[in-house]
Amino acid sequence: MTTNLRSYQGIHPEFANNVYVDSSAVLVGDIKLDEDASIWPLVAARGDVNIIRIGKRSNVQDGSVLHVTRKSDSNPDGFPLLIGDDVTIGHKAMLHGCSVGNRVLVGMGAILLDGAIVEDDVIIGAGSLVPPNKVLKSGYLYVGSPCKQVRELTAAEKAFLPKSSENYVILKNEYLVEVQQEVSY
Repeated sequence: MTTNLRSYQGIHPEFANNVYVDSSAVLVGDIKLDEDASIWPLVAARGDVNIIRIGKRSNVQDGSVLHVTRKSDSNPDGFPLLIGDDVTIGHKAMLHGCSVGNRVLVGMGAILLDGAIVEDDVIIGAGSLVPPNKVLKSGYLYVGSPCKQVRELTAAEKAFLPKSSENYVILKNEYLVEVQQEVSY
C-alpha cells in the first residue's frame, strides 16, 4: 500500500476544514483532526485499536509517534489518545494512550504514557517522561524523567501557549498554498 492515509477495518482518518497533513506522515484508522490542525513530516499515528482525536489549531511536529491501547476486560475503554485545542507537540514526541488538555506545549522528545492526563495550560519540558496514569495539574511546568512539577507558569508563558499553536496555523496555511500551487503545475 502506497498511501499515507490508510483505513483500518474500514475506518478512515477524517479531517475538518483547513487541515494540513504532510505527504510523508502516515495516519491509520480512527483518527479525527479538527479545524486548522496540522501533522508534519514523518509523523506516525495509528488509530487502530482505539481512537485518536486532535483538536482545533493543534499541531504534531516532525517525527512524532501517536498510538493507543486496546480495550480489554480489565480496561473496557482502553486508552484512546485525546489531544485538545491549541496544543503544540514538539518534534519526536511520543504520545501513547493519554489525554492532553487545551493550550499545552509538549517539548521535543517528550514521552507521555498510557492513562496520563495533562490538564489545560501546561508546559512539558523537552525529553520529559510522563509515567502511566500521572496527572499534570493545570498551570505548571513539568520536567524530568519521570517528570516533576517544577513551578507555576508565568503570565508570559501562559500567553505563549495559544501563540505557539497560532504560529503553526500560519505555517500550515503557507504550506497549503504551496500544495495548491504544486497541483496546478
